[in-house]
This record gives sequence, structure tokens and C-alpha cells, in this order.
Amino acid sequence: MSLEERDSRSIWHPFTPSSAPPNIGIVRGEGVWLYAEDGRKFLDGTASWWVNAHGHGNAYIANCIAEQARQLEHIIFAGFTHAPAVNLAERLLSLLNRHYTRVFYSDNGSTSVEVALKMALQFFKNQDVPRKKIIAFENAYHGDTFGAMSVGHRNAFSAAFDELLFDVEFIPAPVAGKVDESLREFNARIKDKEVAAFIFEPLVQGAGGMQIYEAAILDSMLLECKVNGILTIADEVFTGFYRTGTAFASHQLRYAPDLICLSKTLTGGTLPLGVTAVPDFIYQAFQSKDPMHTFFHGHSFTANPLSCTAALASLDLFERDETQERIKAIVKQHQQFHDTLKGHPALIDVRCLGTILAIELKTESESGYLNPAGSEITSFFLSRGIYLRPLGNVLYFTPPYCISTDELALVYAAIKELIENWEA
Repeated sequence: MSLEERDSRSIWHPFTPSSAPPNIGIVRGEGVWLYAEDGRKFLDGTASWWVNAHGHGNAYIANCIAEQARQLEHIIFAGFTHAPAVNLAERLLSLLNRHYTRVFYSDNGSTSVEVALKMALQFFKNQDVPRKKIIAFENAYHGDTFGAMSVGHRNAFSAAFDELLFDVEFIPAPVAGKVDESLREFNARIKDKEVAAFIFEPLVQGAGGMQIYEAAILDSMLLECKVNGILTIADEVFTGFYRTGTAFASHQLRYAPDLICLSKTLTGGTLPLGVTAVPDFIYQAFQSKDPMHTFFHGHSFTANPLSCTAALASLDLFERDETQERIKAIVKQHQQFHDTLKGHPALIDVRCLGTILAIELKTESESGYLNPAGSEITSFFLSRGIYLRPLGNVLYFTPPYCISTDELALVYAAIKELIENWEA
């Protein structure tokens, strides 16, 4: 019996409706390629949900994890610490290179956001300041735990739970055509003395359709938040680690966010790990003789040594010249391909930022995650040995950074073929 058949009898997959085709059995990965049990191979054009930075089966990361596993696989992170966690915290704070002084470890992107939200709200609670409201962008996605869902756009992802989520002040994201409306609504809401925090995905809304907006606009919002005593939370789970071309999207901002959430590419796509980084003034608000000022949050696998080791190995690889050269090459080739598609009659829009390329196809249905074009697009690329997972009618290409020029060209050619034969 094949993996596909055994899987269909025993596993419940994420974001997968019952009408979806069987899940393809993958037996190994190498570089940008995934190899199926039936002999097919697929180029991983989504970096496995935006996590794989250095290619599958990376020997350096694997060896580092194996060596750490023989020394210390895990310990409780309350009352103990260990070298991988300390080393990673020091390196991340140095890499962030802003005003952050502490990192809090969790398990994934959703939990890193959950931690940030709880920190922001308790920051004011510990000081007896009545601030409980949060501002967020419409069309945002911050994860699937309840706090993260609350600050995300109300859509199919959260529909079953909407009445249970806490209230959030949503404003339009400052994307093309909505900048004035976004700024107007933002400026109206920040005057409310009950607003505690503003959360955002810097420069690009990932799951919301790869919608891109300008750094200068976000900077103006961050400045107003600082003036009004509102904490700012940058969800860099997707945008961190060179996805937008710079080490972090927030490095393209003049004003540093107060809290920053990291995950996904943090470990090079090998093991789960989340990080929430904060400046000292937030940390100090939890330092008190009153035990109720403690941040009572934790996970069994907090700061897992294997995950921290994987992250350290990934950071080693990011520092290599060849990695930085490949990132620059992807940025350049994406932009060049983007320019060839601008104005194509089959497209609503084409967007490019760093190593992110997004193409919005014209369809009879409204743009969005549930647009039925998604399954058609996926099938087209699978038949050509490429795995791309569109957001409805928005096709995006976010490859592992080790992808070669020829492999990029292979995907571009397939995208061009799809567009040239596309019928709305």
C-alpha cells in the first residue's frame, strides 16, 4: 500500500478540504527538489510554506542537529538554560541590530504572535494602565491560535470561531488604492487612549495575497504610535531572514517596531521554533516583587536545543557569501521577470519584493483564498514537475535561496506558459 493510500486512512491535513486530491507521498528532498515514491520529482517553489531557506537535506544543518542530539536533546527551560539557546539569543539580537535586548522562545509563528500580544497587553496591565484595544490591518493573517486569529482578517480561516474572538480595531492596509483611507482611519483610532498595540506584517501581507505596501507609509504609522504611547508589533514570521531582500523587512523602516515575531525560515526549514524579541523597557515592566507581574506563558518544548542548534546553523549559512549572492540573484531575476509581465491582459496585477514574486490572475470569481482557480493552477504546475500553492487566483513564487539560475528559469517558463494560455 502506498503512502498516499495509508495517509488517506489515518491523517487529517491542514487547510485541506475533503474534496482535495490525495496527498503526494514524498520520500526525500535534495536542494530545491522533492522526490515522490512513484518516481516523480517536484521543484519546491513555495520553500515548503516559506520555511526552507537552504534547500532540503542540507548536510551542514543536519550534522549540527545530529551532534547536538548526542549531547543534549531537550530540557525544561524554567530553572535551566543551555548553550544553543543563549548563543542563538545573542546572535539574533546582534542581527536584529535595533533596540531589542531580550528574546522569548516559543514553538512556531502563531505562538510567537500570541506571545507578543500577551506581552503587549500585560505590559499595560502591570502598570495599571487601562489599555486593552489592538489595531490591525484588514486582510491580515497572523496565525491560527485564538489570539493570532483575533488580530487576523475575519475570513474562511476563522469563520467557525468569529463569535469567540476578541474585538480588534481593523483598518484597511495601505496597499495601492487604499493609502489615504488607511491613514485616515489609523489616525482616527490612535487617539483612543485605550489602544495598547498595533500589529502588522511589515511591507507585505503574505497569506492575504502577497499584497505589498510602502515602508514610508508604515513609518508614519509607527511614529504616530510612539507619540501616542502605543506598542508596535512586527509579525516578521514570513518576511524575516531575507524574504524581502534585507535581513528583516523592518530593517527597511526608519522606526523600529517595539516587538518583533520570528519563525519559519529561522531554522532553515528543519525544526519548529518561534521567537519574540523585545526592548528592555518592555522586559522591565515584568520585573517586580509582585509575582502577578510575571509573564506566565511557556511551552514544553520552549528553546528546544535541537531547534536552537538548527537556527544557529541556518544563521551560519546566511553569513556565507554564496548564500548572499544567491539571494541577490533571485531578487534581480524576479524583478526582471516581473517587468516582462507588467500589463499582460491576463493579469490583474504582478507584484515583486525581494525574493517574493506574486501574480494575480483575472478570473470570473472575486480574488481571494477560496477562488476556484487555485486548484487549477496547482494541477498545472504539478504536471510540469513544479510545486506552487497559490492563494486562490494569486500565484506566488518564493523559492529556497539555493535555487539556481536554470531552476528559476524553469519555473518562469512554466508561469509564462500558464499566463499565455489563461482564460478568465
